[in-house]
Amino acid sequence: MAPASRTAAQDLKTLCDLLAPIVGEDRAVWVLDTLEIDPALGGGKDRASRAQVAMALNAALFLDLLDRVPTAARYVSEMREKGEAIVFDHGALRTIAGETGALPSGHEAFLRFLAPLGYEVSGLYPLPALTMTGRAFVQTDLPETVPQFFVSELHIDQLPQPAQDAAARIFGASSDPLGEAEWLALNTIGRHSDCSIEDGITILKGALAAFARQHPAPALEDYQTLLEHSKEGAWIATEGNAFNHATTRVADVQAHSEELKAAGYPLKPAVEISRNGRVRQTAILADKVARPFSLADGGETSLDVPGSFYEFITRDIALETGKLDLTFDSGNATGIFAVTRGA
Repeated sequence: MAPASRTAAQDLKTLCDLLAPIVGEDRAVWVLDTLEIDPALGGGKDRASRAQVAMALNAALFLDLLDRVPTAARYVSEMREKGEAIVFDHGALRTIAGETGALPSGHEAFLRFLAPLGYEVSGLYPLPALTMTGRAFVQTDLPETVPQFFVSELHIDQLPQPAQDAAARIFGASSDPLGEAEWLALNTIGRHSDCSIEDGITILKGALAAFARQHPAPALEDYQTLLEHSKEGAWIATEGNAFNHATTRVADVQAHSEELKAAGYPLKPAVEISRNGRVRQTAILADKVARPFSLADGGETSLDVPGSFYEFITRDIALETGKLDLTFDSGNATGIFAVTRGA
């Protein structure tokens, strides 16, 4: 990463203090200099608000996605070179509604620690073509400027029995990344809406660990069985609960899409348009990643599978409220999910 100015470290000291022990000072400054940050998140006090911890979590997850998705890193680097800040709209993740060992099932695994950071479920989005349901988590203090989470869950009990059995073997031994220290800190911020910087760092370390694969590497046979019936389930088998994608909010997603196609980016063919016409989305096709699989003879192999990707969204003002339309759309989401199917 190129050197960043130190303006971010000065104006956003609390955010930098939260991030630096986790990602390093240079990377903390870089990401805060890259993202458009609401001035309300600025300052440098000895306590962090829940919105500041939420923004720091999103910044760290944004860095993680860039580390895993070279095409996304290329895009963000080019925007920085143009002097354009990234407006981080939302991040998405996939979960399993089914047998998940010590990990709570489905979206509850994330709502339990995002709620103390000010998040609540603002919308429910059925995704029947994918055997999934999506939920929008919005940060209620700064809903337009702290990124949302779009959390989808795969309904294992609606899959054919062979896929259910394979899923139970893959996800049934999942562990819970949150322990006593994290819950003590989360209880503090949940009660007071702020916490010490030290507690904020503890929360961030635990929360970041939750955005990972909590189960062992899948058996190849189980992966192939699940893949046959749910490509989204197979994706979770290799990637876990990592950010499936991060999304930049842009002024005109159609025009931006054409510019990126001309620059050689592998975008999905068409822009998705919500039923109300106010939310428009497209995405870069998912990068491939090499992932391990266990074999029946006790050995291990590696395959290239779809990884994460980068998305773009345009949100219009809702005339009835005069505010930015922060909703999602089931049809849009179903179309966007396809970019991890053919990578």
